[in-house]
Amino acid sequence: MITPTPILQISGLETVFSTHRGTTRAVDKISFEVYRGETVAIVGESGSGKSVTALSVMRLINPPGQIAAGLAIFQSEKYGQVDLFQLPEKQMQQLRGNEISMIFQEPQSSLNPVYTCGKQVAEVLLLHTGISKKEARTRTIQLFEKARLPRPEKIFDAYPHEISGGQQQRVMIAMAMACEPAILIADEPTTALDVTVQARMLQLIDELRVKGNTAVLFITHDLGVVAEIADRILVMYKGKLVEQGAVLDIFTNPQHPYTKGLLACRPKLSAKAQSILPTVSDFMEEDALGHIIEKKKQVYELKLPNVAGDVTGIKHRQENKQTPTLLQVKDLKIYFPIKKGLFARTTDYVKAVDGISFDVYPGETIGLVGESGCGKTTLGRALLRVVEPTEGSILFEGRDIAKMNAEELRKSRRDFQMIFQDPYASLNPMYTAGEAIMEPMRVHKLCGSDKERRAKTMELLEKVGLMPEHFHRYPHEFSGGQRQRICIARALALQPKCIICDESVSALDVSVQAQVLNLLNQLKQEFGIAYIFITHDLSVAKYMSDRILVMSKGRIIETSTPEQLYLHPQQAYTRTLIDAIPKGEPEDIVAAQEKREQMKLGEV
Repeated sequence: MITPTPILQISGLETVFSTHRGTTRAVDKISFEVYRGETVAIVGESGSGKSVTALSVMRLINPPGQIAAGLAIFQSEKYGQVDLFQLPEKQMQQLRGNEISMIFQEPQSSLNPVYTCGKQVAEVLLLHTGISKKEARTRTIQLFEKARLPRPEKIFDAYPHEISGGQQQRVMIAMAMACEPAILIADEPTTALDVTVQARMLQLIDELRVKGNTAVLFITHDLGVVAEIADRILVMYKGKLVEQGAVLDIFTNPQHPYTKGLLACRPKLSAKAQSILPTVSDFMEEDALGHIIEKKKQVYELKLPNVAGDVTGIKHRQENKQTPTLLQVKDLKIYFPIKKGLFARTTDYVKAVDGISFDVYPGETIGLVGESGCGKTTLGRALLRVVEPTEGSILFEGRDIAKMNAEELRKSRRDFQMIFQDPYASLNPMYTAGEAIMEPMRVHKLCGSDKERRAKTMELLEKVGLMPEHFHRYPHEFSGGQRQRICIARALALQPKCIICDESVSALDVSVQAQVLNLLNQLKQEFGIAYIFITHDLSVAKYMSDRILVMSKGRIIETSTPEQLYLHPQQAYTRTLIDAIPKGEPEDIVAAQEKREQMKLGEV
């Protein structure tokens, strides 16, 4: 139960980063407390100071960063009341992973690539609990089972690169929960997970909170998740704490314009008509001195509707057999061989895509949803022949992509582009933004000269909301949202007829996500582009799509319009996906809070 004395009390925390360009105050004199048995969520956009706050608590700020001021009073079981910022490093090491654990945002960079997943989790148990290696192995496999990792014994002996990103994140969650810490700091722990696994992970964290009376500091940009898991919310903006309060109060009666903007940015399941999503800039602006000024309500309420897809028109085109389709996929199969033995003989196949057929019409957005491993991304890559199909045909404007030679395939890429999930990994770090956008125009010999290509690039940068000066900047100088805009501009450079968006907004803040979704819809209306929108976020799929295809185990098990799918799903699997979505509506928050109270009393 929640006790009167906070397990952690932060007072006047100030964390700064000093470089030759000057000093940046990443966290600006914030104060808050966390009690045993409660979950406190920190929300805000990238750069607001959320993760730096968590790293400061863990004393993991490295030069050029430093904790310039503040107290972090922690009630330690081993050392009593201590100030974490003044504690000797040796004692701090005893607390990390034991009494204070952290789930980091990027498992790829947090897991050691030269040790197996099981060994890394077992190491935490051996270091802090003193159990034997055999017991540590057994306990680690149990933790993997709780984290819903498939084949836990096999993953125990697997290296991080041998498992998926979502599985790596579950290994990190198992590691953080290993010693049943007094405080669990979770930094975007479910960003890479699909909705059903996310629901399971949130349940695991909540069970840890209840059973161990653990305090949870939960950092996220997903306000739907916050509504279900948190007791209180801290809203951060540019290093400052601008608002805090109980979850229901913040969601139903936000006071600060920034909070109002964050809540309005989310695509809502309850929305019947598709319109332009509001962004934070619709709610507030800053004056020359950096003071926040709230905009009048009419500014964002008078936006005209922007219907993402003309469903009636698409239905008419589908019924009219004389109307040509843009893309026809017929009985597509993609099998990966499983090889075993000394001579690596094929013993079986992984059926990543198993006999899929569907059509895409000009100007239509097809949503492709399903859990991790269902075959969404493999299907998207196969449509461009990045992955070779095993069987079937992919007819783009009547020509079979699956049978094209290298030169024909290169030419087809002009009309058929892809926006990848990770914009940083898909941009060459040695190329400036302008060069990255100009490159496909050079390859396909568009615009005649580099002068014309540069002019076209400037036009594209403006089209996606970037400035001319961004032409000469490198990928590391942009935020995640800006990098994704560069990738969109690069895809648009060839004026394609169809774009595959593979989880292209999954890692973005809600406000940046709203900007990108608005941009994609605007470009669709302006150029008549068709989208195949691959996502695990069903709220985004409902907002963007004209039709939604639900994938499971390599097959399409249901096809419907968004409204019909959400109101009357035909398959139990689809219902499970929908039920797992964090809703964030007032009635859902009340129900979640009541359930949390029941868990505290042992009724659930």
